[in-house]
Amino acid sequence: MSEGGSDILFGGDDVSEIAKLNAERAVSELRYGRPVVLATDGARFAVLALDAAAPADVARFFAAADAETDLFLSAPRARALGLSTIGPVCLRTGPQDIAELSRLAFAAGARSEAPWRPAPDLGCLVELARLAQLLPAFLVRPARPGDATLVRCLAVAEAELRAATAQETRFREVARTPVPLRDVADCRFVVFRGGLAQRDQLAIVVGEADASGPVPVRIHSSCITGDLFGSLKCDCGDQLREGLQLIARRGGGVLLYLDQEGRGTGLAAKMRAYGLQHEGFDTIEADAQIGFEPDGRRYGAAVAMLRGLGIGSVELLTNNPAKIAALQAAGIEVSARTAVLGTVTAENRDYLVTKARRAGHLLDWPAIAAKLG
Repeated sequence: MSEGGSDILFGGDDVSEIAKLNAERAVSELRYGRPVVLATDGARFAVLALDAAAPADVARFFAAADAETDLFLSAPRARALGLSTIGPVCLRTGPQDIAELSRLAFAAGARSEAPWRPAPDLGCLVELARLAQLLPAFLVRPARPGDATLVRCLAVAEAELRAATAQETRFREVARTPVPLRDVADCRFVVFRGGLAQRDQLAIVVGEADASGPVPVRIHSSCITGDLFGSLKCDCGDQLREGLQLIARRGGGVLLYLDQEGRGTGLAAKMRAYGLQHEGFDTIEADAQIGFEPDGRRYGAAVAMLRGLGIGSVELLTNNPAKIAALQAAGIEVSARTAVLGTVTAENRDYLVTKARRAGHLLDWPAIAAKLG
């Protein structure tokens, strides 16, 4: 596998620096609870992320145009409310306090009698929420010329959001050093930097794999609860350690450790979903209640990192067919697949069955369901 230089870029096309900068600033503004102006084809909207807003922020937003302010909700949340099975919606709520808005946007079992309309023209807000790692619920109102409340607000266009997404596939190697692990001593940690806000992603190179043939590779999304603290609710920590040991037994390969907590929703949303699981929702139902599709992860970083390491063919250690499809679509050959299994416990059994039955993971769910009584 290649020893990449710190000045080499992998993947993606050049994008406008202004577009990328505006998208990154929009993410920051929304996470600070400030509105941004979103320009779509033929319209401009002021948007405020409910997940990051304080009561005073919400009151100011309504005060500027209370009769025209809507609550934007994603398609999964619209389905959870029983409003629509087609796509995102806007609810005309009128001035509301943040507690009532949050009930409509996030609470389990909520219902709404408010007038609503389909909102396909604002579907890019779902992508903006993903980039910002916020729940996909926004206050929205028209941004009219001369609106003094928006003078200092950042403006971002849909095209700039698309450019920022494309930039997620551009990474460069910034550090490489040996890091012996307890069970796998011959390891090197290789850090790549790229994507939105130039976040760091980690490749753990084990042994000396021959990149002229298929290289054993595990793509592992971060799970702070399972990987670090040994949570019994999932099998992530088991898969992490088993993946590294499988690679070592094959003489070498790579584990890509991606910063995609909660299947791409982020740590805060994951904890919200955990709370709903305690109320009886399965992992997919819990994510839908707070507005997310079953899996929001992206694998452009993984593709870029593999190319940066000189790997074009892999034996993929996974139970998830979406990872196989993502690599194949990007031109990485997946020559074989090997399952990576963890211990079935009373706490994670239903989670594993849900991954198999509802998310299509390649697991023997009847056997899992039969375990532990």
